[in-house]
Parts: sequence; structure tokens; C-alpha cells
Amino acid sequence: MVKRAFVESRPYLLFSLIFGISYFFIRDGWIPGFYAMLWKSAAVGFLVLYALRRHPSFDAKLLAGVMAFGSLGDMLIEIDLTWGAIAFVGGHLAAIWLYVRNRRENLAFSQKAFAILLIPFIVFIAWILPADRSAALGIAVYALFLAAMAAMAWTSVFPRTRVGAGALMFVLSDLLIFAEIGPLASSNIPWLLIWPLYYFGQFLICTGVIQTLRKDIPCV
Repeated sequence: MVKRAFVESRPYLLFSLIFGISYFFIRDGWIPGFYAMLWKSAAVGFLVLYALRRHPSFDAKLLAGVMAFGSLGDMLIEIDLTWGAIAFVGGHLAAIWLYVRNRRENLAFSQKAFAILLIPFIVFIAWILPADRSAALGIAVYALFLAAMAAMAWTSVFPRTRVGAGALMFVLSDLLIFAEIGPLASSNIPWLLIWPLYYFGQFLICTGVIQTLRKDIPCV
């Protein structure tokens, strides 16, 4: 009964999980490259539909925009890293807008300090990771948007156990991408962790925001 209710009320979330989990196993397999790229994009793409269907507010539409940029970036990054990064920057800007609109009024000093220090820390780590130092500046600029997104998520009204944690998982996934062209070039760790951290980070962000919106502004 619970499974049936889940399928009927949240089919897009279910489809997202199916594509997101299965992509880990088919990404280097028998699926041709173009179709694997679409498969990858569908994982976060269904989160766009989930956000739009589960709440009618402008914040939900902003969230859908965040996920749409992510889905686009998932495809473009397979073609060109720069275009993929541009799409993800669009998603980070939309996410920052969403979190600024929903800032937490009373922040503990430790939480405020964590958010402030998070930005230079992430940018610095991203800058030192690539072995090709000519790419370091561009990566650091991208990391600035990534870090600002995570900091704003942490200081928003959305639950840190889901949205804050999801944003940090996104950050770690991207740092592993940069490490893959640096100190972890010969390691299997990036291959094993980049996609799960990224996808489930996006999943937690999307469901965490919608959960809060539905609690504050109930709807069918």
C-alpha cells in the first residue's frame, strides 16, 4: 500500500531514482554514448518535473530551474567541460537566489562562521587540485559559485540534514572531478564517488526544499 501510494503521488521522484541509480551501472557499459548521456540527464531531469508538480510557488519554480540547469549540465559536460560548467553555474546562481529568498533569520555564530569560511576553503582546495596549473584559475572561478551556493544553502531555512548536506555532497563531487585531473588521476575513488555524491546531493536538495515549501504552504 505504501509503495503504491508512493508511485501514484510521486512518480517523477521514482523515475528519477530509477535513472539515477541505474546510470551508475550503465555509464561505461553497452548503452551507446548519446543514449547514455540522455539517461544521465533524465536522473535530475525528472526532479524538475517533481518540483513543478509538488508545489505551485515561485520558489518551487526556482528549484525546478536549479534542477533543469543541472540536467542540462549533465549532458553538456559529456561534450565539453566548459559548456557543462557554464550550465552548472546557471544552476548555482538560481540556487543562490532561492536560498537568499529563504534565509534563516537567527543563525548561531558557529553556523554563520562555517558558511563564511566555507567559501574561501572550497575555492582554495579547488585551485590547488588540478595538475595543469593553466586550468586552476578557471576552476577556482567556478568553485566560487559552487561554494557560494553551498554557503547559502547552509544558512537557508531549508533543513541542513537534507538541503545543506546535499549541497555539500555536490561540492565534494565537484572537488573529486578536479582531483581526478590532479592527485587522484590514478585512483578509482573519483569514478566510484562522483556520480553518487552528485545525484543524491541533488535529490536531497530537491526533496528537502519541496518538503519545507509544502509544510509552510500546504497544497494538494
